[in-house]
Amino acid sequence: MPTRNHSRFLGAAAALALLTATAIPSQAVTPADAPVDQQAGAFSFAVIGDVPYGTAQFDRFPGMVTELNRQDELGFITHVGDIKAGSAQCTDEYFAAIKTQFDRFEAPLVYTPGDNEWVDCHRVNNGSYDPLERLAALRELFFAQPGKTLGGTMPVKSAVDQGLPENVTFAEQRIAFSVVNVQGSNNSLLPWSGLGQAEPNQAQLAEVQTRTAADVAQLERTFADAARAKARAVVVMTQADMFDPYMLANGVEENPELVSGFRPIVEAIAEGSRTFNGPVYLFNGDSHIFNDDSPLAEGSPWLNVYNESAVENLHRVTVEGAASSNEWLRVTVAPNSVTGNDVLRWERVPYSGS
Repeated sequence: MPTRNHSRFLGAAAALALLTATAIPSQAVTPADAPVDQQAGAFSFAVIGDVPYGTAQFDRFPGMVTELNRQDELGFITHVGDIKAGSAQCTDEYFAAIKTQFDRFEAPLVYTPGDNEWVDCHRVNNGSYDPLERLAALRELFFAQPGKTLGGTMPVKSAVDQGLPENVTFAEQRIAFSVVNVQGSNNSLLPWSGLGQAEPNQAQLAEVQTRTAADVAQLERTFADAARAKARAVVVMTQADMFDPYMLANGVEENPELVSGFRPIVEAIAEGSRTFNGPVYLFNGDSHIFNDDSPLAEGSPWLNVYNESAVENLHRVTVEGAASSNEWLRVTVAPNSVTGNDVLRWERVPYSGS
């Protein structure tokens, strides 16, 4: 196993105040013989999501973990949710098996739950579970130590006081990170039909309201802290694809209520981006097909869907996922001397299978 030297990631305001923290060593960002001032602040992280899907990929998942463990330049890894296929059972045994693999990660692992592992568990082929019970089970298993990551340990600031231990913030080398629980299925507003419900019930609506309010408050704090600290960029991570191209092809422009559950989150990201003097990056999973766009730029159809004015500094990346996927995303953060649109860049990296 490679010996790692992860910098100590700190949570929220404390981390943003310590913007001169030790850099993560990175072979992927600058050559080893580059001058020290060109390397200062450079690091890399990985983003994965919608994995493992199905029996074949579940069997391969330990090998994927091993391969990511070989990338000793990674400061941390983020899994943006969906740890099983949408038609698979939501059993405690399955969750425990995934947790065992997550614990094998040598780099710190930041995980935000996806709708497949709780929201959609009402489906008959998922086991007709109460989604809120499954969410509680996920929190008990994967977030038993709020403020600590899975895999390799790094401190993060958790929203456990708001009942959302999965919502975290941290900062490194003048980059502010905010990970929020935003779900597919219109942010969990679709009825739990597997339980015989034709409309959302009161407990479901209350959960959505509480979680969304916490998400919005966290995003507002993230942008405010980033502005005060003169951060180089803000990175937001969610499971849900709030700008899913499939939705555009299936009538969301004529029926924007299909994404009504996302509207407060999009509004918070849009407003924060407008006021922040730097690039904002949104990484998400959910829709399975790699996408790289500016969803609220001038001329985007999403401006009408969400009734927003243009936001030119917001860039979104959807990571490839689901059963046929065989890749992860390497994101490189440029040295501290670099600002503007070149702060982050990314590449799709296939698993070798070895």
